[in-house]
Amino acid sequence: MADEQEIMCKLENILEIRNKTIQMQKIKSRLKIEFEALESEEKHLKEYKQEMDLLLQEKMAHVEELRLIHADINVMESTIKQSENDLNKLLETTRRLHDEYKPLKEHVDALRMTLGLHRLPNLNEEEEKLSLDYFEKQKAEWQKETHEPAIPESLAAAAAAAQQLQVSRKQDARQTATFRQQPPPMKRCYSQQTLAQGSATFYTQRATWTRFPRKRKHWEPQILFDI
Repeated sequence: MADEQEIMCKLENILEIRNKTIQMQKIKSRLKIEFEALESEEKHLKEYKQEMDLLLQEKMAHVEELRLIHADINVMESTIKQSENDLNKLLETTRRLHDEYKPLKEHVDALRMTLGLHRLPNLNEEEEKLSLDYFEKQKAEWQKETHEPAIPESLAAAAAAAQQLQVSRKQDARQTATFRQQPPPMKRCYSQQTLAQGSATFYTQRATWTRFPRKRKHWEPQILFDI
């Protein structure tokens, strides 16, 4: 009787071991599946962060481009205003020279008539561009061309937002510089580095061109008299 109870106890233990082993195998299989999913999701998360870094770099490149365009627009506006002032001065000088030339020519023509000589031709008879009416007409056309459409509000707003974003990023960098740890070295993408270098070269060339505009030579009219 005792032997039968011992055998039954062993059989129950074997059955329990079998059930627990099957349960362990199921949990182990699920654990393996979950671990593989964890590794896959971790890999995807790393790729997402890399893509986000690239997008942020591209965003900052466009922000810098908008800032440079806005700065170039300001420089060009100053250059245009200076050119307009120079043109007005040249027009005033031309008008003054015409006023000086007219009575002098009349006096010379009178002296020539006393000697039986023909009068000198008028400026507009020699060349149309030396006529005062021609300069007045050119001034009217030039003033008409200066009324160009204003800068789109969207571009101006985008440039202002870009400049504000850059200022805020610099302020955040100063505030966190005291307690931020040194970040690990990042791998550089050769294509992105090449694109950044090319963009920097383009910005430098365009900024140099706009900040050092080519000086114009002022034309001074010369008056020649033929006797």
